[in-house]
Amino acid sequence: MTYLELVNDVLVRLREVAVSTVTETAYSTLIGKFVNDAKRQIEDAFSWNVLGQTITVTTASSTASYSLTGAGQKFQVMDVINTTSNVGLINITFVDMNRKLNFTPLVNSIPTEFAFDGVDGSYDTKVNLYPIPDGVYTIKFALTVPQATLSSGSTVVLVSDVLVAQNAYARALVERGEDGGLTSSEAYQLYKAMLSDSIALEGTRYPENQEFVAI
Repeated sequence: MTYLELVNDVLVRLREVAVSTVTETAYSTLIGKFVNDAKRQIEDAFSWNVLGQTITVTTASSTASYSLTGAGQKFQVMDVINTTSNVGLINITFVDMNRKLNFTPLVNSIPTEFAFDGVDGSYDTKVNLYPIPDGVYTIKFALTVPQATLSSGSTVVLVSDVLVAQNAYARALVERGEDGGLTSSEAYQLYKAMLSDSIALEGTRYPENQEFVAI
């Protein structure tokens, strides 16, 4: 569904009149906020395949710091590989990276480690590589990146529209109060059951989501 279709889906559930734009009325604008809140909560609940992105960093000799353009700050790391050298990169701590980049002797070679360090002017996360690249390497970051906040009515939501609609409906019931239909708690319990089912279904396709390591 598009953003507008989701807003109208929730409005219909509330027995309200559908709108032609998300911001047509004060109430439809509020429902739009609930749709975005619902989308964000669902995105945070699981590393959904539909949100997967591969961001490529091309290194330059003697440069350790790079921006993950388009990743923002709220993402999950699935894998990081150096396809030029056919090696996987290890995520080390900030402290370890800080010392390696500031204590001598510095090492320039094939990068095999990474650590995140702040953001750039576009608020995208920056990453440091070590050893400091001694040439041009292609580093691929496989990430789960949340979709940007919905603003255009024609934007299609990436995560399950059924879950978004049910979550937004439950939020709208809390704001409105009981009106003879489902109670807000009942609607939210239904959403949680639907979310659990969706996560269980998607999790079956990825063995890493079925592995548990005792600590």
